[in-house]
Amino acid sequence: MRTSRPATTTLLALLAATACVTSGASALADATTTGATGGASPAPAKTKVHKTGIATWFGPGFYGQATACGQTLTPAVVGVANRTLPCGTLVKVTYKGHALVVPVLDRGPYANHADWDLTAGAAQALDITETVRIGTRVVGAAPNTPLLGSPPVTPAEAATGGAQAVG
Repeated sequence: MRTSRPATTTLLALLAATACVTSGASALADATTTGATGGASPAPAKTKVHKTGIATWFGPGFYGQATACGQTLTPAVVGVANRTLPCGTLVKVTYKGHALVVPVLDRGPYANHADWDLTAGAAQALDITETVRIGTRVVGAAPNTPLLGSPPVTPAEAATGGAQAVG
């Protein structure tokens, strides 16, 4: 499925809203502009990340299982696995005109000599269906939480930045 700029923007907004739910908007704003981590995971300091790399994607066989960073993998989770970057590191991934900022949620990949392993949600947003070469750039960090990479549960939560009515 091809995604357009509005779909990419929506995914970025969902990721931001999820982080706001668990740690507050100011922590995410600080993390994405200054590289601060809000104390949850260390900033990638000495890890070298190449500008391009081989990416695979994973999903169906892992749904319902916990990632190495503590998230439960579902088809809607948008993230990436990397062997060395800390959980919560935000990586801008580009592929054939598509761009998406995703958090590191897992360790790997361990197959196909790949450098990155995208979740099925991230692969779909980037229109990736096979092993490909992608562009990557570390752009910040977000606190690692169990909901990192998951979209808000309801449209109302998305509209309020994740706030829920107390009844």
